[in-house]
Amino acid sequence: MKIALGTDHAGFELKEAVKAHLENHGHEVADYGAYEYDKDDDYPDFVLPACWAVTDGEAERAIVFGGSGQGEAIAANKVTGVRAAVWYGGDGAIIELSREHNNANVLSIGARFVSVDEALETVDRWLETDFSNDERHVRRITKFENANTHDAL
Repeated sequence: MKIALGTDHAGFELKEAVKAHLENHGHEVADYGAYEYDKDDDYPDFVLPACWAVTDGEAERAIVFGGSGQGEAIAANKVTGVRAAVWYGGDGAIIELSREHNNANVLSIGARFVSVDEALETVDRWLETDFSNDERHVRRITKFENANTHDAL
């Protein structure tokens, strides 16, 4: 699977660990930065290109990183066609639900709240989980995919 990555300084080290893990497991990785630690960088500069890679068909999914993952997910969800889920630790079942019920195509990880081992396990779980394609979930996704128009409902 081709996976796009993007992060600011807060997630830089975790991104590098996830990148190596993905490549070691046979995934193709498109790294949209940051390419070095810079405490003054801005996460949209790296998160948005990673998300555009997904919506442009250049990657199947994206994983983005930040301190909390919250701002990164907000930025990601501004890109039409992105369905970003946030994870910053805790029960990994939520990651499966983000795929099974919401067909999340971007995972936003709060790097300040998880260990490398937790992140690697969660990334694997997220990549291995398929969308259920249940009619009710397809119907709901269709409704919010058109949320920018008043015809969505």
